[in-house]
Amino acid sequence: AKMENHTRISEFILVWFKSQPGSQLLLSVLFSTMYIVTVVGNVCIILIIRMDSNLHTPMYFFLENLSTLDICYSSVITPRATLAFLLGRRSISYNGCATQMFFFSLFGTTEAFFLAVMAYDRFTAICNPLLYQVIMSRRLCLLMVMGSYLSGCINCTIQTGFTFSLSFCGRREINHFFCEVAAVIRASCSDTLVNELVMLAVCGSIIVGTALVVFISYAYIIITIIQMPSAESRHKAFSTCSSHMVTICLFFGTVFFMYAQPGAASSPSKSSTISVFYTIVIPMLNPFIYTLRNREVKGSLKKQLER
Repeated sequence: AKMENHTRISEFILVWFKSQPGSQLLLSVLFSTMYIVTVVGNVCIILIIRMDSNLHTPMYFFLENLSTLDICYSSVITPRATLAFLLGRRSISYNGCATQMFFFSLFGTTEAFFLAVMAYDRFTAICNPLLYQVIMSRRLCLLMVMGSYLSGCINCTIQTGFTFSLSFCGRREINHFFCEVAAVIRASCSDTLVNELVMLAVCGSIIVGTALVVFISYAYIIITIIQMPSAESRHKAFSTCSSHMVTICLFFGTVFFMYAQPGAASSPSKSSTISVFYTIVIPMLNPFIYTLRNREVKGSLKKQLER
């Protein structure tokens, strides 16, 4: 009986590919190109920060960790989806689906906390510049990074545990290109009300909580910048923070739409397209957002290329 039950839940079928007739090759090329750009761009940021001692500050310490996180985040989803598009192998094992969901939730949640930590770092640097080095000590920075990952571990354990405690019977089709929580919940034949409420409560509190930290920090930052007497100082501060604000708006806007509103688990038509954006596009854009508007990173890159 145990063997029969294991066989019954041994794999899921990703059916989102059926809605893309004749475009599998194009999608595989697009996904693989974006993944390569993501990895190369974020690796470049990591190398630039590590090779330039002038960038060994809390701000770039968090940026280096964000780049590492983006590589991991994208690697959980994109290679598997690319192979599915290219080879047409749409099945994923039960354990593989659970593993993918676990790490996707881990890295996605951790990124939300990272963005909140980076916003607090900019708040301290701009609003309390004289105390910045004292407040943002190496120990506090490490604790913030560890706390972000710990929060991610707690959330992914809750989400994966609750989701795979459901029953899956009949044809187990996931209307998505990866094992996203809401898509797997929709594939269950159990009553999913509790799971949807847990997802809304946990994800909603994380998204709203971290977003509040971010927006309150930037509200104070903007007020402080406006009150600066020097136009050059205002321009430099805005230049540094504008890249952070772009990333924040992109990330929190999409995940709020996906997880922090009622009925998020019952809208398959909109979830796939939005998921492409925040799992693949945003990690690809982050290196460009953080470098094109950052004079220090561009200056360091120029020095390294000259060497």
